[in-house]
Amino acid sequence: MLKYKPKKENYPLKDVDTPNLFKDFFPYSEPPKIFFDGKYIPPQPAEKFYITDTTFRDGQQARVPYTPEQIETLYKFLSKLSGPKGIIRKTEFFLYTAKDKEALERCLALGYKYPEITGWIRAKKEDLKLVKEAGLKETGILTSCSDYHIFLKLKKNRKQAMEDYLAIVKEALSLGIRPRCHFEDVTRADIYGFVIPFAIELMKLREESGIDIKIRLCDTLGVGVPYPEACLPISVPKLIRAFIEEAGVPEELLEWHGHNDFYRAVINASVAWLYGCTYVNTSLLGIGERTGNTPLEAMVFEYISLRGTSDGMDTTVITDITNYYKNILHEKIPTRQPFVGEEFNATKAGIHIDGIIKNEEIYNSFDTWKLLKRPIQIIITDKSGTAGIAYWINTHFGLEGDKRIDKRHPGVAKIYKKILEEYEKGRITPISNEEMLNYTKKYIPELFISELDHLRDFVINLMTKYIEDLAQDPDVRSLDPAKIRKVLKKFLEDHPYVQFIYVVDAEGKPIIGLTNDFQYAKKFAEFFGKETFEDREWFIRPMKTGKTYTSKFYTSKITSNLCITISTPIRDKYEEITGILGMDIKFEDVVKMENGSYEI
Repeated sequence: MLKYKPKKENYPLKDVDTPNLFKDFFPYSEPPKIFFDGKYIPPQPAEKFYITDTTFRDGQQARVPYTPEQIETLYKFLSKLSGPKGIIRKTEFFLYTAKDKEALERCLALGYKYPEITGWIRAKKEDLKLVKEAGLKETGILTSCSDYHIFLKLKKNRKQAMEDYLAIVKEALSLGIRPRCHFEDVTRADIYGFVIPFAIELMKLREESGIDIKIRLCDTLGVGVPYPEACLPISVPKLIRAFIEEAGVPEELLEWHGHNDFYRAVINASVAWLYGCTYVNTSLLGIGERTGNTPLEAMVFEYISLRGTSDGMDTTVITDITNYYKNILHEKIPTRQPFVGEEFNATKAGIHIDGIIKNEEIYNSFDTWKLLKRPIQIIITDKSGTAGIAYWINTHFGLEGDKRIDKRHPGVAKIYKKILEEYEKGRITPISNEEMLNYTKKYIPELFISELDHLRDFVINLMTKYIEDLAQDPDVRSLDPAKIRKVLKKFLEDHPYVQFIYVVDAEGKPIIGLTNDFQYAKKFAEFFGKETFEDREWFIRPMKTGKTYTSKFYTSKITSNLCITISTPIRDKYEEITGILGMDIKFEDVVKMENGSYEI
């Protein structure tokens, strides 16, 4: 490791009695201002460019939290997209909840080299224990550096904040953990009064310990600008060069983390690379707080443009990720969002469509089929004909081989007729994708799985895991009502959308039934106590097949809720079926509680 030596004079901490909030830049009553000092600095690109990911940290703060299984799937996508050279170098995880830890264990078990899994913690010693227990080599540490945070949020002065931050960094180093200090709100911070002095102290600790200390420059409110002539603290070029030239931070220890509040996330990240910052931090689809983070897929293409090579990154995985978000996570992706939106490479103007038919390179900047598995799309007009309509349907739904719709399909002819009628009435605008979807739903309905079917599949997948795990509980397998009661009561508390849960023996005779719905408890008890269930489908099917059974939708006779019943075998130590565990699930409630992105 090279001996630490700042390239210019040392910068002592400037402790102040009152916070410097840069009110000229950030008047609050108006949008932030951009000031220029007229001092131009030329680009000095980093020797290597890498992308890092915060999908499972910052990205999770802006949406319904991912399940451990979903995180594992997305992590696999990231690894495949990254390629053999590990261009997507790292990804960070929360470490606090049982779900966080399960997701971490699942991904670590895959054994992927890239992206390397790192942690994220608050600047607290107890949080470092979580990193050590997880066996991670690197963790981010929140080290807020603007006076907005130091004075107004932490209620400290600069000296106290720096001492606390250095203490936690020293503790990390003592545990052999590589710290990554997140300089939160750096674009509203006193650069030479706090930021550079803090960075210098970190570099001293790096030299003493022999362990790299990384610095993430966080443009927390997206107020940074890409202009080299702009003033600090908002000029991204001057910020990067200040860390390298004034604080002596090697470029390979610098990382840029931007937000998109003012539409500058991508250009600021690119400029960070061009002025010497090795890493840019991103999230999938740009999902993050407020307007989001720098989109990972954008920086993949920016990397290729700036370096002249993909370096082995598999860009087609971007479309796999997009489809996973749309179809499995039900994320609403803006239709015009570059690379991932439904219409990002769609052409509407009739004259443009004519050009595409002649040669798609006229209106397509790159081979979207080769690089993204996304054929160029057209927007339908009266000039499209049945061939154009069939093309739209096939590309929109990804139909191939025998599944492709022919232009002679009767549904296509009906759609074409309706479109011509629109233009005969005087319409001059193209038919939107939404309108085409509605026409296709009406005239070729077999292509669609309804939203209700998607929701039902979601509920079935979720509740199947729950009930099968519950059926293996030793107390449930005992068929002892007293032991079962405690387990089922806890399950009902954790899953209030289950309106009734019950166990019957191998002859269909009731053992125990419970509900937390006090309004209907008496009715449930009367119903369950006087019935036997050997003729019920939820009993017969699991007994016959040994598999979990799920009913169709029905309306509960007791509560009038829209319900699904799910049941599964209970087995003894010899794997013989000794009973059936069943539950009636309030469909709307489980969807709202377990997946808040849905509206029923």
